Amino acid sequence: MTDWSQLRHAYGVADDVPGLLARAEPDPRSPVWGELWSRLCHQGTVYPASFPALSVLTEIAGRWSPAQRTMPLALAADIVSSVDQPYGDLDPHVTYSCEIARLRALTEETLQSSGSDDDPSTYVYMLQALLAFEGAEVWGRHLDGLNNEEYEVACPRCDEEIFVAFGQYGTFTTLDSMYMHDSGSKRLPLLPADPAALTSVGKRLHDRAIADHHPDVAEKLTYVFGRADCPACGERFRVEEAITARWSG
Repeated sequence: MTDWSQLRHAYGVADDVPGLLARAEPDPRSPVWGELWSRLCHQGTVYPASFPALSVLTEIAGRWSPAQRTMPLALAADIVSSVDQPYGDLDPHVTYSCEIARLRALTEETLQSSGSDDDPSTYVYMLQALLAFEGAEVWGRHLDGLNNEEYEVACPRCDEEIFVAFGQYGTFTTLDSMYMHDSGSKRLPLLPADPAALTSVGKRLHDRAIADHHPDVAEKLTYVFGRADCPACGERFRVEEAITARWSG
């Protein structure tokens, strides 16, 4: 039995966490989720109360149907994948291996039940959660750039900050952070990967998105695992390598 009064979260003593977890409901718009996130994974930081909450989140997700459990899975994934642990350096994949194995199975079940009519953003969050439970260092935390339709990376040659965009404003690189206002800034087209040439995690994610009837997500992945040119120096680079370089370690 967890003694929550002996643990702390972002705002102090964690004795309010059990009550919040008891109020959790499938509706992702429920304010209780914001309260839990702000306490247990505040801006990506985890606390002594964060990891003990995994057991309860696992139990909640197991009770709910695949369509209902996305919030407990997403919160658990954010906790598991956090690299900001100012109160210790715990490896949840060792200490909470049973819970994580169960969370991974529940996420897999949720993904398998998804369809073309489901929200593609939620689908991406569940893919990211699956990778987090598998221990993927970068993609378990940053695959949701697919939902933002951009990644900000550094040019591997000149170190200039570059925006890689692949959404409603087009598919290009630019140095202009306000490119959505069509300021006339220099843009260089992205070079998407040939799906047949994808390997490793790129191939796995692309193949999965196609099989799960999310072709829009699959298309975005071809840009994330494709090539781009730096508008500052012209260097051509692999987008996924720049993303990995930005958030590894």
